[in-house]
Amino acid sequence: MTVRPSTRSEVDMNGNGATSPEYPLKAVNSWDEFTPLREVIVGDATRAGVPAQTDLSAWLNDYPELSAPEREQVGGQFPERVIEETNEDLADLVTTLREMGVVVHQPPASDHEQEFGGPGWRTRGRHSYCPRDLALVVGSTIIETPSPSRGRYFELSNLRELFQDYLVRGAHWLGAPRPQLRDELFRTDEAGNPTLGEAEPAFEAANVLRLGRDVFYQVSRSGNEIGMRWLQSTLRLLGDIRVHPLRGLYQGTHIDSTICFLRPGLVLLNPSRVKPDTIPDVLRGWDVLWCPPINEPVAPLLPRTLSTPWVGMNLLMVSQDLAIVDRNQPELIRLLESKGITVAPRRLRHSRVLGGGFHCVTLDTVRAGGPERYLD
Repeated sequence: MTVRPSTRSEVDMNGNGATSPEYPLKAVNSWDEFTPLREVIVGDATRAGVPAQTDLSAWLNDYPELSAPEREQVGGQFPERVIEETNEDLADLVTTLREMGVVVHQPPASDHEQEFGGPGWRTRGRHSYCPRDLALVVGSTIIETPSPSRGRYFELSNLRELFQDYLVRGAHWLGAPRPQLRDELFRTDEAGNPTLGEAEPAFEAANVLRLGRDVFYQVSRSGNEIGMRWLQSTLRLLGDIRVHPLRGLYQGTHIDSTICFLRPGLVLLNPSRVKPDTIPDVLRGWDVLWCPPINEPVAPLLPRTLSTPWVGMNLLMVSQDLAIVDRNQPELIRLLESKGITVAPRRLRHSRVLGGGFHCVTLDTVRAGGPERYLD
């Protein structure tokens, strides 16, 4: 593995460090998942819920295991206890990040209970809990991605004022072609399980992990092949950026409970989805940490969850030496500490129910790193 070194100075344990003149920070500057975090958006669980699962796109993205009769019973706002306790945990996360010297934005949640629609469909929204899901930051560019979920069509509306401010201060702000989300996009496989078709580009930002001038794209129920083709063509406009497709690792939704980049040369992998012989070729020279079994001492409040237990490995790197990790994962914490990573244990009590851990509920808009080439 060849890592082209950054010119950034060393970082203290709070994730702080001086900026090199070679990479002066812009209004938006985020190329990776691990260099020192300077500015971030944190989600808000207020009015969070799910659309009626009779909607084909909701069945695909929310609870694909439900039978037709079960789908008719699901939809609406999450219990108030779930929302209140989640917002308490998010408030603690905001405080933690600010104490580490990070600038934090937390725009109020949108009203997701209003009904809306397009040609041939009507639905309601989901939540503002996971700002990373639909906004992809590459360098100084914010890309709004074309989610295959109808209920997420206006999900980024609470971030528009902030994105516009970034634009005025020099950032680039792009949007993928707005998907029509017609029924033909949503298919079923031979076993009757929902799958995502190729009728139009459709993918979510959380299908993507960034590694300097390389990005990884997971083909799954929340990201199709034509969506990757659109992203490749767009990133070519931003410079020499390579897109690495990941196929066959995980057919669920997002990538960040499957692969987590910790620092150059060190990666955390999900052993239930990645095997030694299926590690992406470009990562085979890296030091691999296999995530230990996830500890789930308390059953979720609701019988149905948007995430698997593996959301417990969904961590946030504040710097290469500091991570925010689910405090219920002592084995994972010890594993990270064995590699010299200081861990700030925090809680997200309903991460499975709402579908996101610490990486999901944050969107880093400024990190200290630049457009490095970390891969040969």
